[in-house]
Amino acid sequence: MEILQVILTSLISIITLFLLTKLMGNKQVSQLSMFDYIIGISIGSIAAEFATDLENPERSLIATLIYAVCAYLVSVVTGKSTHMRKLIIGRPLILLDNGKLYRKNLKKARIDMSDFLTHCRNKGFFDLSQIQTAVFEYNGSISILPVEANRPLEPSDMDLEPVQQKLHINVILDGNINEENLKKTGNNKVWLEKEMSKQGFHKAKEVFFGCVDTVANRLILFPYEIENNTSDPFE
Repeated sequence: MEILQVILTSLISIITLFLLTKLMGNKQVSQLSMFDYIIGISIGSIAAEFATDLENPERSLIATLIYAVCAYLVSVVTGKSTHMRKLIIGRPLILLDNGKLYRKNLKKARIDMSDFLTHCRNKGFFDLSQIQTAVFEYNGSISILPVEANRPLEPSDMDLEPVQQKLHINVILDGNINEENLKKTGNNKVWLEKEMSKQGFHKAKEVFFGCVDTVANRLILFPYEIENNTSDPFE
């Protein structure tokens, strides 16, 4: 009976965590604020206890709900009030601007020069003179604005107007044709078979993955792997 109860409470905790995550909003770890991080750890710990607490599992469930509701209310409040957002979530700090390092902001961010230089190198900047502005974000990341002369060249700099690319639409997966997606491209099976034949494929079963570049109406096909590639280019 205890094993069955553990299984039942574990399933309930998983469902509860899933529903609460949808309520609180999906974020990557790099996007979490300190408050979100603390709430996430707390809810995870309580949920684990809830799954194995055979005497009073409802207590852990209530505590989990309270944490989640608090996180939701904080997100609502910080979304409406700039002052509360700065107070609870924090605000960006300028660490470097126009060749000047701000020592006080480095201290506020709890970052020493070694850490700051490491962040810069990870972004591809080994020379601080190439950086116009460096900003410490509330989630702990550092955003860098390069000096204009060192930023990547863009088409607009050369008065070019490249064609806007769009998402490719998947039409074949594991040898199966997705007819609904094929219709979205404005094509039909006759067109698909014709384009497949041009690339040496006689039927969809020979194709592992296929997609359509809707801008050029071009079919891109990947065949099933015929030979086992035993070599490892990363060794």
